[in-house]
Amino acid sequence: MKYIFVWLLLFCFCKGTGQQDQNWKGYFSYSQIKDISEGNSKIYAAAQNALFTKNFVSNDIQTINTIDGLSGQNISSLYHSDAFNKTIVGYENGLMIVINDIDGSTLNVVDIVNKNIPSNIKRINHFLEFNNIVYVSCDFGIVQYNLATLQFGDTYFIGPAGQETKVFQTTIFNNEIFAVTQNYGIRKAALNNPNLIDFAQWSLFDGGFWNGIATFNNQLIGLNTNNKLYRFNGFFFEEFSTIGQTGVDIRASTNYLTVTTSNRVLIYNTSLSQIVTIQNTQAPSFSVTFSCATVINETIFIGTNENGLLTSAITAPSNLEFIKPDGPKRNNMVAINAASTNLWAVYGEYDIFYNPFPLDEFGISKYNDDGWLNIPFSEVLGANDLSKISVNPNDENQVYISSFHSGLLKLENDIPTILLNETNSGLEAEGLRINGTAFDRQGNLWVTSSKIKNGLKVLKTNNQWQSYNMENILDNFISSNFNKIVIDRNGTKWIATYLDGVVAFNENTNVFKKITEGIDVGNLPSRDVRAIAIDNRNQVWIGTNKGLRVLPSIGSYNNDDQMRANAIIILEDGVAQELLFEQFITDIAVNGSNQKWIATADSGVFLFSADGQETIYHFTIDNSPLPSNVVNDVEINATTGEVFFATDKGLVSFQGVSTKPAENLQNVFVYPNPVRPEFVGTVKIAGLISKANIKITDIEGNLVHETTSEGGTIEWDTTAFGKYKVASGVYMIFISAEDASETAVKKVMIVR
Repeated sequence: MKYIFVWLLLFCFCKGTGQQDQNWKGYFSYSQIKDISEGNSKIYAAAQNALFTKNFVSNDIQTINTIDGLSGQNISSLYHSDAFNKTIVGYENGLMIVINDIDGSTLNVVDIVNKNIPSNIKRINHFLEFNNIVYVSCDFGIVQYNLATLQFGDTYFIGPAGQETKVFQTTIFNNEIFAVTQNYGIRKAALNNPNLIDFAQWSLFDGGFWNGIATFNNQLIGLNTNNKLYRFNGFFFEEFSTIGQTGVDIRASTNYLTVTTSNRVLIYNTSLSQIVTIQNTQAPSFSVTFSCATVINETIFIGTNENGLLTSAITAPSNLEFIKPDGPKRNNMVAINAASTNLWAVYGEYDIFYNPFPLDEFGISKYNDDGWLNIPFSEVLGANDLSKISVNPNDENQVYISSFHSGLLKLENDIPTILLNETNSGLEAEGLRINGTAFDRQGNLWVTSSKIKNGLKVLKTNNQWQSYNMENILDNFISSNFNKIVIDRNGTKWIATYLDGVVAFNENTNVFKKITEGIDVGNLPSRDVRAIAIDNRNQVWIGTNKGLRVLPSIGSYNNDDQMRANAIIILEDGVAQELLFEQFITDIAVNGSNQKWIATADSGVFLFSADGQETIYHFTIDNSPLPSNVVNDVEINATTGEVFFATDKGLVSFQGVSTKPAENLQNVFVYPNPVRPEFVGTVKIAGLISKANIKITDIEGNLVHETTSEGGTIEWDTTAFGKYKVASGVYMIFISAEDASETAVKKVMIVR
C-alpha cells in the first residue's frame, strides 16, 4: 500500500520536548479522581487518564493529557516531587510517565511493563520518595526508581520465599521501610541494608490485614481492614479510632492525618484527635463517592469518582465546592455529532450483540465555544442507553437522541422536552430500541426501531408518524437490530443492520432491497454491518465487523439486478491485498475532499484517499494522541475541518484540512498569521472554492509553493516545494478559480 508520509507522523510521541502538536486537541473528562499529590504551590489531581493542577497563588487550572504526552491507559497512582520538579504518573498496566515540570516534556518508563511477570500484576499502587529514591509499590512487589538518574534500581519480591505479592503502600519510620501487603501483613526492612533484594532480609512486622500505612508526627499509623486506625506504641499497634467503613486511602501531611472511605473523610490533628468529618452527602448538587483526600495549606482536597475535587477550608468544612477543568461527563463516548457550532456526545452502551443491559444512566454532553454543558440523567426524562444523535439541519437548536431502550428523546434549546415512546408517538412498546436516525432533505426524521415488523418509521414535519413493514426483507425481525441510517440525494435510505447486511428503501418505490453476505446476494464479508456512509461521488461505503465493501453507485438501488458491493484491492509490497481485511469497522466519515476516515474497534483510525488506494494517516496510541485504539465514532466539522475521534478512553480531535468548499472567494483567510518561531504545524488557507489554484511567492515574486484545492482548505508546510524551510518574511498568496472567474490575494508573515 502506498503511504503518504507527512511531517505530522514524525511526531510519534517524541519525548524530550514540551511542545504540543497543535494539530491535536484533547476533550477529556476530569471527573473521576484516582489520586492527588501536593506541590509547593499546586495540587496535582489524576483523573482516569489525564491530570490537572490548580495553582494556590493564581488559582489557574491547567490540564495534562495525551496531547501533552500522557498515555490513554488508566491511571492508578500519582506523585509530585518538589525537589526534582517532576511528576510521576503510574498506570494500571505498569507504565510510568515522568513529567518534567520545568518544560512539560515527558518520559515513558516501560521497565515494569516489560518485566517478565504476568501482565495482570503490574499495576502501580503508590509512590514514596526518600533520599532521591522513589519506592514504587506494585501488585508484584516494590521497585526502586532514582529521580536523579531517571533509572530503575532494585526490585523487591517480599512475599514468602521471595514470591510476588501485592504491595498497597509503603512508609519510612525510624530508618526502616514498612510495606503493607495484600496477604502477608506488614513487612519491614532496614533502609541501610544493601541486600534488600533478598526476601529473607524482610521481616514480618504485623501479621494482620491492612489497607494502608503512614508516618505522621513521628508515629507509625496503620489502617486496618477491620475499619479501625492503629498507632504503633513501640511494642504493638494500639487502636485509637474507629472509622466504621472500609478505608480506601490514608495519607499524612505536616499537621494532619487524613483517612478516606467511600462516603466520608476523617481528619486528625497531631494529637490523633479527630477534628473534622466530611460526609459525601454534604457535597453540593452532586451525589458523589470519595477516592482520596489530603490537607494542604489548611485547605481540604477530596477526590471524588464523579465530579473532580471537592474542597473547603479546614476551618469551614461545610463550605464545600467542586474544582475540576471543563470537560465532558465521561470519557467513554459511544456516539458524537459535530454540527457547525456544537458537538454532542452520548454514553449509552450496548454490547457487541446489541444487548443494552444493564441499563446505564449517563446523560448527555454538549460542547461549543462556551465550553461543556453536561445534562445529567436526572434531566433526560428517564431515557436509558442514549446511543445516537441527530441534529435538525434546519434548526440546530432541535436535537433528537436515540435511546436503545426507552424511545426517542427530543431536546429544544438544550432542554429535554419530551421522550417519545408508545404513549405519545408512532413508536411501539415492543420497539423502543431506537438507534439510527436521520433527517431527509424535506426535514422529515427517519427512525429505525429494532425487533418489530414496522422497523422503519418517519416523523414528518407535520408531526405525523408513518411506519413501514420490514418483515419480508429481514430474515427474522424479532432478532433484528439496526445501526446507522444514511439518506442519499435521491431520498433512498441505507440502513446498517446486525444480521441482514444493508437494507435500502425509498418510499417513492415502496420497495425494500438488501445487500448481505455471500457473492450472489451482495458480496459483504459479513451480515453484521456497523458503519455506512455515502461519499461525494454517490458511492456507498459499508463497514462490517469483518471488513470493508463499497457499492459503486446509489443508482444500483433502481436496477433490477441484485446490488453487489466490492472490496477495495490494493498492492502492498507488490502483493494484492484487500483493504481493511477482517477489520472490525465502527464508523466511516467522508471529508470535503472525498477522503474517508475509517474507525476500527482495535486498530485506531485511518484516513484513506478518495478511492481507498492510498493511506494518508493511520493514527494509533503508538504514533498519535489517540488515548485508545478502540474508536467508537468519527465526526467531521464540515466548516472548520476538525475531525473528532470518540474512543472508549476519551475524545480527541485532529485539525484536518478538508473542509466544505465555499461558494466564492470572498471569505478566504490564512491562519496562523503571523507564523511565530514557536509554532509547530502548517499554515492553513481556508474559505476556498473547489479546484481553486493557489500560488505562494516571496515578496520578490519567486514561487515557493503551488497547489489546487480539493475542498475548502489547503495547508502549506512553509517550505519551498518541500525542500527547505523558507526564510523569515512576507509571502504573497495568489488564489484563482479554475476558470479564472474569481481571484483573491492574501499575505502571510513568517518569523523564524
